[in-house]
Amino acid sequence: MQDRPLTNSVHEVQGEQVRMPVEVRSATGITAQFLVPAGPARDTLAAVGLEPVTPLPGRVPATLGFIHYLDCDLGQYHEFLVALMCRQPGVRGSTGVFIHWLPVDQTFTCEAGQTIWGFPKEMAAIDVSTSGNRTRCEVRLDEREVVALDFARGVPAPSAMGAMTLDAYTHRDDVLRRTPWTMRAGGTRMRPGGARIELGDHPISNDLRRLGFPRKALFTNHIGDLKMQFADAMRISSRS
Repeated sequence: MQDRPLTNSVHEVQGEQVRMPVEVRSATGITAQFLVPAGPARDTLAAVGLEPVTPLPGRVPATLGFIHYLDCDLGQYHEFLVALMCRQPGVRGSTGVFIHWLPVDQTFTCEAGQTIWGFPKEMAAIDVSTSGNRTRCEVRLDEREVVALDFARGVPAPSAMGAMTLDAYTHRDDVLRRTPWTMRAGGTRMRPGGARIELGDHPISNDLRRLGFPRKALFTNHIGDLKMQFADAMRISSRS
């Protein structure tokens, strides 16, 4: 049985109180969408009790991207995202994204993400630079390059679609959790393609290779004004 979220709960992190829901009042980011082979994604998701969503036969939507949190209950920080579209087997209306990897560059948000929601956060060096119409994000662990994304600037796109809510699934300490995640995006720019991946020699780089990310993205989305809200996590199942 799934637990209900504690919408007004309070968590203590490094001696500070974090109240639910957590608010992101201002952030910017760039995400790139890909289609990866269903086989490796299915293996990854089955290990945590989920299954892939395949809008095209044999292909699973996946996202790589980074977010710069400017005004947030968890402080200012950079974050990199690896996510796979998924659902709970046999559960209607359960489509969401499985957060496969979520490195950050500040310790407070790292601990909060791990302990409150079970996010796969870990400390990493995340460098973002912009030159002309291109932006580059590089992620390093243990002074080794894991992944770099090179983004090309898109064209203005409509962004008055209101808030969007989806489920973020996480798996930590043998517990599968679901977190309601609401986003409102403004100042968006989009383009077909628009992103290229470079993988390093770190074990996580090899994991991304295993998932079969193509070198080029389907399309890229630049978000100039991003607002988000994270509710408490709901426990789906435990294998402990």
